[in-house]
Amino acid sequence: MCNPVLEAYGNAKTVRNDNSSRFGKFIRVHFGRDSKLASADIEYYLLEKARLTYQNPEERNFHIFYQIFKGLPKDYLTNTLLMDPDANNYKFLTNGDVQVPSQDDVELWKENEEAMVILNFTDEEKESILKLMCGCLLFGNIDLKQNKRDEGCEVDNPVFIEKAAALFQIPAADFMKSLLKPRVKVGTEMVQKSQNSEQVYFATKALCKSIFERVFKWLIAKCNTALDTKKPRQNYCGVLDIAGFEIFDFNTFEQLCINLTNERLQQFFNHHMFILEQEEYKKEGIVWKFIDFGLDLEASIELMEKPMGILPMLDEECIMPKATDQSYKDKVIQQHNKKHPKFSVPSMKSIKGLEHPPHFNIHHYAGVVGYNVDDWLTKNADPLNDNVLDLFRKSAMPFMATLYEDCTPAGPKERKKTFQTMAMMHKKSLNELMTMLHSTSPNFIRCLVPNETKTPGKVLAELILHQLRCNGVLEGIRIVRQGFPNRIPYADFKQRYQILAASAIPAGFIEAKAATELIIGALGLTDDEAKFGNTKVFFRAGILGRLEDLRDEKITEILTAFQALARGWIARKIFSKLMEQRVGVVVLQRNIRQHFILRNWPWWKLFTKVKPLLSVARQEEEIRAKEEEMKKAMEEAEATAKAKKELEEKFEKLQNERNEIQAELEKERQAAIDAEEMVFKLEGKQKDLEEENNELIDRIEEEEENNFSVAEMKRAVEAELVKAQEEIKAAGDKLKAAGGDIQGKEQELKDKQWYQRRVLFFFFCRVWRPSPG
Repeated sequence: MCNPVLEAYGNAKTVRNDNSSRFGKFIRVHFGRDSKLASADIEYYLLEKARLTYQNPEERNFHIFYQIFKGLPKDYLTNTLLMDPDANNYKFLTNGDVQVPSQDDVELWKENEEAMVILNFTDEEKESILKLMCGCLLFGNIDLKQNKRDEGCEVDNPVFIEKAAALFQIPAADFMKSLLKPRVKVGTEMVQKSQNSEQVYFATKALCKSIFERVFKWLIAKCNTALDTKKPRQNYCGVLDIAGFEIFDFNTFEQLCINLTNERLQQFFNHHMFILEQEEYKKEGIVWKFIDFGLDLEASIELMEKPMGILPMLDEECIMPKATDQSYKDKVIQQHNKKHPKFSVPSMKSIKGLEHPPHFNIHHYAGVVGYNVDDWLTKNADPLNDNVLDLFRKSAMPFMATLYEDCTPAGPKERKKTFQTMAMMHKKSLNELMTMLHSTSPNFIRCLVPNETKTPGKVLAELILHQLRCNGVLEGIRIVRQGFPNRIPYADFKQRYQILAASAIPAGFIEAKAATELIIGALGLTDDEAKFGNTKVFFRAGILGRLEDLRDEKITEILTAFQALARGWIARKIFSKLMEQRVGVVVLQRNIRQHFILRNWPWWKLFTKVKPLLSVARQEEEIRAKEEEMKKAMEEAEATAKAKKELEEKFEKLQNERNEIQAELEKERQAAIDAEEMVFKLEGKQKDLEEENNELIDRIEEEEENNFSVAEMKRAVEAELVKAQEEIKAAGDKLKAAGGDIQGKEQELKDKQWYQRRVLFFFFCRVWRPSPG
C-alpha cells in the first residue's frame, strides 16, 4: 500500500541497482496485548537530497520525475504543470531521459496513483505534490548573468522563475527579488544584499532540496496516518533498511555521512554479536574474559564526530565569515595528519590524473576511503533563503503553506533561530536511531549483489568479497574467531567423531558428555583448544576443520581395509570357479581322447549299428505302458464324471432346500414385523391405560384429602354444637332462676338450633361432591 509511493519518491537507479532505495527507513509493526496486529509506522533517515540536483553517469534522479513525464498526458503537463514534455530539457535530470528496462514508468505511475487513492490522498493534495515536483525541476533551468556594475546578478530568462512562482502560487516579482536581493539582518536592521550568480544557484538548489524533503516527510506522515489505528500497542517488530558502506571514485559529504552511519551500525553489530557470544558462554558455564569489540571502531568514529573531529570542524568552519573549502581542508590536515591512526593524506602519485582527487583518507573498517571536500561548507550549511521561505509560508496553495508554516521570519529585534547544519541534524538523527536500536533485540541480514551487470548466473568473486568487507561480515568473522566460533552438542559430537577414538570409549552405555571428554582426551586437544560447556563442546577456530580431516583419514583407512576384504573375497570366488572349470576341462579332454581312440575300433562300429535296433524293442514296451496309462486315465475320467453327477444332484437338492428355508425365513420375518407392530400398539395402549390409572390415583388422593377436610370440619361443627347446647342449658338454668318467659326462650333456642342446622347443611352441600361414575 505505502511501497509504490515511497519507492516513487525515495528510490532511484544507481550503477548497481535499478531500484535502489536512497533513504534509510525503519518500519515498525505494532502488536497489542493479545499479540494481534495493532498498527504500523515508518521513520526515515538520511534521504539523499543531493541526487535531486546531480546524478553520476548512468544513474537517474528519483523515479517520480520520470513517471511524471511518462505517465501524465501531455496537455496536462503543458497546461496545468507548465512543463515541457521532453525530460531531456531539464538540467536537474543530469543524464536526461535515462531508460531502465526493468522499470516501466507508465505502469509504476498507475500503481502510484492507485496507492494514493488507497491512502486517502485528495485530488488537491496529489496535484499540489506534482506542482512542487515540477517546480523543483524548473529551479534547475534558471539562467543568471553577472552584473557588470556590482557584485549582483540578474535573471537572463525569467520564464522558468515565473513558471515556478505560478506553480507555487507566490508573486513572481517578490520571488525573483528574494532570490537576487534578499533582506538580511545586520545588527538590529534589515538591509538588502545583492547575491552573485553562484550564491543564487546554491540558494535555488537548497530550496529545491528543502521542498523535496518536506514533501517526502509529509508523505511519510500520510502513510503513518493510514497505517495507524486506535488499538493499544504493547510490542513491535521493526525492520531497519539503510544504505550500506559506499566507496566510490568520487566520495564527498554524503558518503562521509553514510559511512559514519555504517561505522556506528557496525560498532553496534560487533558489540551485540559478542554480547550474544558472552551470553552463550555464560549459559554453558565457560570461563571467558569479556572483550568489547565495539571499541575497535571507536577511533574512526571519534575522528569523524568527536570534538575537533572532521564534522565538528566542518560545523565550526561554517560559522566563520570568510571560511572556504580550502581553509577547512588545511585545518583538518593540520589537525589530524600523522597524529591520528585512522587519518592519512594521499600521495601525489596516487591522485595524479583523477578528475576529483581526494583531499584526505579515512581508514574505515571496510577499507580506506578518500574524500573530496569541494562544496562541503555549502552542503553542510545548506543555506535557505529566509525571504523565500516566508513567501512559501504565505503561498496561496494550502499544501505549500502547510509545509512551511513553521518558517516564521525573525523580527528586527528578535534573535535568529539556532543555526542547524546538516552534520548536526545527521548526528541527532543517528543518535536517535542508535538509542532505538539499543532498546531492541536485533537480528542482522546482509544482502549481496553477485554482479554489476544484473546478469543471472554470473558471480564476481572480487565484488562479493568487497561487499562482505563493506557490510561487516568479514569484521564479524574476525570477532567470532577471537573466541570459540564452533560449538557442537555432546550427542552429535559423540555420534560423528567417536570413530577417531573408538578404543577409548568403553563398551555399554556411557553419557555423551563423558564420551566427548574421552574422545578429546585421546585426540590430545588442550584446554585452550576445546572447552566443555553444560550441553555443548566449544572449539577454537580451525580445530573442527582439523577434526574433520582426521575423520576423513580414518574413514578412508576403514573403507580401504573393507575394500581389500571385499576384493579378496571376490578374487577367491573367481579362483574357486576357475578351479572347477579346470576340472571340467580335464574331463572333457579325457572324453575327447577316448572318442578318437574308439571311433576306428571294429567293435565300436558294430555297437553303433546295433544300438538303433535295441530302441525298437524299447518302443513296443513304451507303447504297452502308454496304453495301460490311457486305460487307467479313462477309468479315472469315468469315476470323475460319476462323482460330478452325484455332486450336481446334491447341489440341486441343497439349492431346493435353501429356497424352501428362505421362503420360511421370509414368512417368519413378516410374522416378526406383524408381531412388532402389535407390540407397538399394545405398548401405546398400555401407556394410555397407565395415564388413565395415574389420573384415577390423583383423583382418589384428592378425594381422600377432601374427606379428611370434611371430617375436620365435622368435628369443628360438632364441637360448636356441644358448646351451643351447653350455652342453651346454661340459658335455661338462668331463665328458670329468673322466672322469665320460658316458652319465649325455648322458641328462641329452637330458632337458633334451626339456624345452626341450616349452616351445617349448607357447609356439607358446598364441600361434598359426588365421585365420578
